[in-house]
Amino acid sequence: MRSSTAPTYIYVQALTERKFFLLFLFLLATLVLYPFVENGGFGYSAFRIIAGIGILIAVYAIRLRRTLLLVALLLAVPALLERTLLRQPDAGVFSLLNMSLSFVFDAFIVVIIFRRVFTKEQPTGETIFGALCIYLLVGFTFASIYGMVAAIQTNAFYLDPRTNLHTLPSRFDFVYYSFATMTALGPAGITPVSPPARSLSVIEAILGVLYLAVSIARLLSAYRHFSGPGHP
Repeated sequence: MRSSTAPTYIYVQALTERKFFLLFLFLLATLVLYPFVENGGFGYSAFRIIAGIGILIAVYAIRLRRTLLLVALLLAVPALLERTLLRQPDAGVFSLLNMSLSFVFDAFIVVIIFRRVFTKEQPTGETIFGALCIYLLVGFTFASIYGMVAAIQTNAFYLDPRTNLHTLPSRFDFVYYSFATMTALGPAGITPVSPPARSLSVIEAILGVLYLAVSIARLLSAYRHFSGPGHP
């Protein structure tokens, strides 16, 4: 009995120690399933489950002290509601408050993971996945911000009718726009019109380039330090 359960326990223990790897997988799965949300069916249900689990893994991955953990759990509630209920953003008080608290949760998780990743002297596989998690979380965070801007200013974004079958941007439109802007891909079919939308787009584009440059420089610096004389 012990011989059959021991390998399973070791495998589970090793998997739970790869916190940032698990978070990266769920964030990537969320990004992949986003286009199928609006069609309902299996993709819609799978997205709600994966998004909810991803939020819980994000809280688990940062492993905070009791007080900060309580703050993270309280902030996780609106983020969980936003990603599982999938309501269309509007200018209502509840919707704006929920999106604001969800943004605070995402920013809180990004800051904590950033400190965990970039304060370690020797980079590991976990720190690399942690850096990738930050990149994806920033993309989702800006997508939420664009949703808030569009909820307050209905004409903040323009959808080209030649490439879109709908006139008002959806959640996936903001996710697509956010990652296309951050990666300098160039979002085709959606254009920021209002000054706040344009300003945020420029900020995200700059952050995307700077983050990649800082991450690569940090990894190269750590690699040279630990591969130099006096290190095995």
